[in-house]
Amino acid sequence: MRSVAAVAVFFALLLSFLLGGCGLLPDQSDETANWTAQKLYTEARDAMNDGAYDKAIKYFEKLEAKYPYGRYAQQAQLEVAYAYFKQQETASTVSACDRFIRLHPNHPNVDYAYYLKGLANFGEDLGLLGELSMQDLSERDPKASRESFEAFKELATKFPASKYTPDATARMNYLVNNLAAHQVHVAGYYFRRGAYIAALNRAQSSLKSYPGAPANEEALFLIIRAYDALGIKDLRDDTERVMRKNFPNSEFFARGLYPPEPWWKLW
Repeated sequence: MRSVAAVAVFFALLLSFLLGGCGLLPDQSDETANWTAQKLYTEARDAMNDGAYDKAIKYFEKLEAKYPYGRYAQQAQLEVAYAYFKQQETASTVSACDRFIRLHPNHPNVDYAYYLKGLANFGEDLGLLGELSMQDLSERDPKASRESFEAFKELATKFPASKYTPDATARMNYLVNNLAAHQVHVAGYYFRRGAYIAALNRAQSSLKSYPGAPANEEALFLIIRAYDALGIKDLRDDTERVMRKNFPNSEFFARGLYPPEPWWKLW
């Protein structure tokens, strides 16, 4: 009986050893198992050029995992962010950019990480339904616009000489106008529902937060009409004087009505 037990123990140990030893062997299903860092990077770049972004991301992530301290690993982290951007995966793009900025704050290409982070939120679209409905960008939740603005602002502040800064500055101007238009859009929403105090607060907030924005012409006219509705004549007249001085040829005065007719009202 002892010999049978000994044989059973022996085979159990042998089986355990063989199963454990499998983990020591290279994974035959991984084509990249014996690739060098340069080979991984080249294949990833080729995949990017072919538009195979999922494949590129897989290779870049394998490169960083296998060769974390080489020069290719740093570039791979930035390339992954771009691949996510091309796939319109905003959250993954921003996360990859933030990681690169955190790990390599003095990298010569860190300005690009800030720029790409701003682009990720700037280019976040409305989707198919938004395109079909021709929805105004000012009607969107402004969270993405604010985050995009902050990324571009950080780029322009930290790297004023960067080749990406002029474009970032132009996009910041657009975003300011868009944020002001959003405030006025919300103010108009309140006005149409008879919430004149709330409409006034929103319109005045646009004037204070975004001076010079084109949407402030409508904000001023909205304030005039809100004071009209509330019966506050002196403030209404003061606001009209300001508006006529700054926008003497305003189409709002020609129409005389607020809010304007919606684009979809065809009858």
